[in-house]
Amino acid sequence: MKRITTGAALAAGALAATALAFAPSAAAVTPTTATVTASCGIFGGGAATLTATQSGTSATLTLTSSAITTPLALSANSIASTLTMSNSTGASRVFSGTVNPAMAAGSAVTVGPLPGTVASGDSLDFYKGSLKMVIFGVTVTCTSSAAQSPGPFVF
Repeated sequence: MKRITTGAALAAGALAATALAFAPSAAAVTPTTATVTASCGIFGGGAATLTATQSGTSATLTLTSSAITTPLALSANSIASTLTMSNSTGASRVFSGTVNPAMAAGSAVTVGPLPGTVASGDSLDFYKGSLKMVIFGVTVTCTSSAAQSPGPFVF
């Protein structure tokens, strides 16, 4: 009986090792950061950095910029942000939420991480997309006139 139990344990271990060897690898977005030039009306404009993360079909995007500044002091999680990314392989993808740090008047803007859903093969670019921020009931829209660098986020 001991020999059968040992044999069954070894077979189960070998089967588990084989399953791990053939398991699909985790999806990863590339690149993880990109630079854009954004124009945001009263918030100003200039270089901004987008940072992307991915876990399966869930992704987040964060935008930070020292060239885009807040005209007023803002409390944490007070900006309702909707980041729409153009997708060269299909429908645009939307990332939205109210995640931002507290910012003093004149501070650099940071929004995110904003959650969204992606599909394998999505190729997302801020160009032809937009960032809409609603602050105290006022909508500020940021757009770009050029593709992000080094290229689109590929999921």
